[in-house]
Amino acid sequence: MISLKPEKGVLLVAEPSIIGDVSFNRSVVLLAEHNETGSVGFILNKPLEYKLSDFIPEVTSALTVYNGGPVEQDNLYFIHRVPELIPDSIEIAQGIYWGGDFNTILELLQDNKLVEDQIQFFLGYSGWASEQLDEELEVQSWVVVRNQDKDHIIGKCQNDFWKKKMIEFGGDYLIWSNAPENPNYN
Repeated sequence: MISLKPEKGVLLVAEPSIIGDVSFNRSVVLLAEHNETGSVGFILNKPLEYKLSDFIPEVTSALTVYNGGPVEQDNLYFIHRVPELIPDSIEIAQGIYWGGDFNTILELLQDNKLVEDQIQFFLGYSGWASEQLDEELEVQSWVVVRNQDKDHIIGKCQNDFWKKKMIEFGGDYLIWSNAPENPNYN
């Protein structure tokens, strides 16, 4: 499999070789930033048992919160598709934005003006120090692919997203698409 170079907006798909890694086993990460100082991303396909209202009681939103990664898991982060509604957003890739004014988001949620396919919340993020991601790519921990799903990626990626990527890759990856999450269960 030919892997692209990392840049913001691409997807990092965990190689089957990192099975057993507590944080990244079967993960698909949206890379939000990649530069000489490091990389930041969010795991798209690890929904938690929590709703947004579990963390912000004054908001009655039933939006699912996802595990964004192992870094700063005591903080909420978000990506969205509505920069015209949320000031101070940073574009990750065409049509996908990161951050913005949180008070505005609270108001939009209270007024029911944000829905699942417009915004996605994460506990924590995935982070790599300078050159750390490049080292992980050298040992083939990740496959870097274009985000062909950008119009449908926010709030729609469930646990089977990694499996779908394995099927898309074809070849030897097809075997992994049906392997149990924990090989000891086989």
